[in-house]
Amino acid sequence: MPENKLIVSSSPHVRSGVATPAIMWNVVLALLPAWIVGIYYFGPRAIWLTLIGIVAAAATEAIIQKIRKVPVTAMDGSAVITGMLVAFNVPPGVPWWMVVIGSAVGIAIGKQVFGGLGHNPLNPALVGRAFLMASWPVQMTTEWILPRGGSLSGATGLDAVTGATPLTVLKLARSTILDPASSIEQVESATASVQAIYAAWPQQLIGNIGGCIGEISAIAILLGGIYLIIRGFCDWRTPITYIAGVALLGWIFGGESGFFTGHALFQIFTGGLFLGAFFMATDMVTTPITKKGRWIFGIGCAVLTVFIRRWGGYPEGVSYSILIMNIFTPIIDRHTKPRIFGTKKAGQ
Repeated sequence: MPENKLIVSSSPHVRSGVATPAIMWNVVLALLPAWIVGIYYFGPRAIWLTLIGIVAAAATEAIIQKIRKVPVTAMDGSAVITGMLVAFNVPPGVPWWMVVIGSAVGIAIGKQVFGGLGHNPLNPALVGRAFLMASWPVQMTTEWILPRGGSLSGATGLDAVTGATPLTVLKLARSTILDPASSIEQVESATASVQAIYAAWPQQLIGNIGGCIGEISAIAILLGGIYLIIRGFCDWRTPITYIAGVALLGWIFGGESGFFTGHALFQIFTGGLFLGAFFMATDMVTTPITKKGRWIFGIGCAVLTVFIRRWGGYPEGVSYSILIMNIFTPIIDRHTKPRIFGTKKAGQ
């Protein structure tokens, strides 16, 4: 037979030699810095809540796959990621059974009901967190633990007054400032609280502030994100667009005294933005596959996050923003797919 042959086959024509488990376990590795920081600040509770989430997620996947009579892939790393992210997205003081339920719901309803990995339209970990937030909103917004050597709000003197994390302090202060019934003293106190948490933004880099287990240290999450980008398991377009969009829109709309009074660094380093931007908004299954689509996805997440933070009922909007944009992923992919070589655009 001739050496040079033209082989006609179905797509994809370019394949990667990297298997799914290798990608998933690399993501687990990238999450370890954030977990280590969470363990340092919150102690052994951060260890066993995360391990409980992992076991619950893997067990749920294995049981459902056994029932469905399909190959069990509970140890390919994807269920481990779901369990870790559910635990990372809850306050460290929540009861352990909530992490079990969140992980199980994330796998069962967010993943296996659609056919398993590769078929789920929504990020499973965020489905689990959304279920917990809807079912137990009090525990999900109040079960904070004082981090070692730090404070809940990031600003000394506010914890005893508010008992809240930085985004909650901002939301409460903004409500007081904008309320016509507030006294001058109340407005001045609220304004001072906002300035205090703004000035404490460097603490959000290292993690000695209140928050969920895996979201408190922006530097630790960034290290994991950079690792994934270098290894080629994460496209930089979505997280960069997401973070930059929140910085800009947070500066314009996120302040307590009107337009252009927000603090951009506070907006990006506080809450779950970095964790969401690098580890959930970049999910290969539930986010766009086109380069242009990833720009759009990041912008959409930024707009929704700032909108929820500013006008929504919850102080944080990262999880719901990504879930909402997951719904639009098929539409984004459809309208941003590259033109087929040799064809013309409509109307030409």
